Amino acid sequence: MKITAFNGSPRAEKGNTQVMVEEFLNGAKEAGAEVENVFLARKNIKHCIGCFSCWTETPGACAVKDDMEELLPKYLESDIAVFATPIYTDNVTGIMKDFMDRLIPLGDPHFEADEHGEIRHAGGSKRSPDIVVIANCGFPEQSHFQVISLLFRRVARSFHSRVIAEVYRGEGSILSDPPSAYKPLIWKYRKQVKKAGREVVENMVLSEETRSQLDKPLIPYDQYIKGANERWDEVLSRGAKPEA
Repeated sequence: MKITAFNGSPRAEKGNTQVMVEEFLNGAKEAGAEVENVFLARKNIKHCIGCFSCWTETPGACAVKDDMEELLPKYLESDIAVFATPIYTDNVTGIMKDFMDRLIPLGDPHFEADEHGEIRHAGGSKRSPDIVVIANCGFPEQSHFQVISLLFRRVARSFHSRVIAEVYRGEGSILSDPPSAYKPLIWKYRKQVKKAGREVVENMVLSEETRSQLDKPLIPYDQYIKGANERWDEVLSRGAKPEA
């Protein structure tokens, strides 16, 4: 089994998203999967220009020449594609959205009805991988992932694929550099994400117990909000001072 993570964080390996992706892939690798972690921020991915050349003139190949020529084969060769992103304005990052838009060459322009009678584009000649979604945000509640949860289910429908697992983490700002008192809690959470990676490889689904554990707050919301506001006050105070 080949699992490729497409990490859409602008902070790449320094982001909180990477903490989750790294543990998930470690678990998947332990279960026997071949894994790869692609940082989209390190790639040259231009906007889709809506020219339809990938359907009409050069089927399956985009007219825009950039690093998507390398990434499209990686996507297609994967059994599972991990879409990993922090939440920006209730949605995926711009880097991730560009990557998603540039997957359009894999489809077919013809219309067809899905199993519910809703129209979509026909499936392309090449099978799309199953989808895992990994995301974090600085807000505490898990409700902040409603938009991308629906988004990727619609994306999976459009790509004739399926979402097999979603791993979302509120309070994400303490993942990569937690205060000392919270480090044991983050270590425990990382173990749960690693377990999720193993389960996806072994069962192609997360157990109810694992999903429940992953959704639990890292720390009480009031403590998190208080600490976050104090950190911002400190940062803003430093930023307001003139240089020496």
